[in-house]
Amino acid sequence: MSKITPDHLARCAYVYIRQSTPDQVLRNHESRRRQYGLADRARQLGWGEVVVIDDDLGISGSGVNRPGFERLLSAICEGGVVVRPETENLMDLAGSLKSDVPAASKAQEREAARAARRGKHQ
Repeated sequence: MSKITPDHLARCAYVYIRQSTPDQVLRNHESRRRQYGLADRARQLGWGEVVVIDDDLGISGSGVNRPGFERLLSAICEGGVVVRPETENLMDLAGSLKSDVPAASKAQEREAARAARRGKHQ
């Protein structure tokens, strides 16, 4: 039984490619290849529209402006679905979202938590 519903597939899927340091970008080709492969996997699962966001490759997340993350945050607020491979990174992303959106309503926070749990079990 799939946890991916027709409602999910009707939304745009976003793949956020992330490597935090220039050294990771230079040396961890396999990790990056797998992350880009998620776009193909999302299409195989039925998403018609898949957007890859890789603007932040090599940029640390600590106190630095990340234009790709801002694009992802905007997409989530508009109902986009995030496709991620590692659940612990998804939890990091959820934590970043919470700290970057202090004005989010409790309802939005609950929906983000539900979305994170759904992503964890995909």
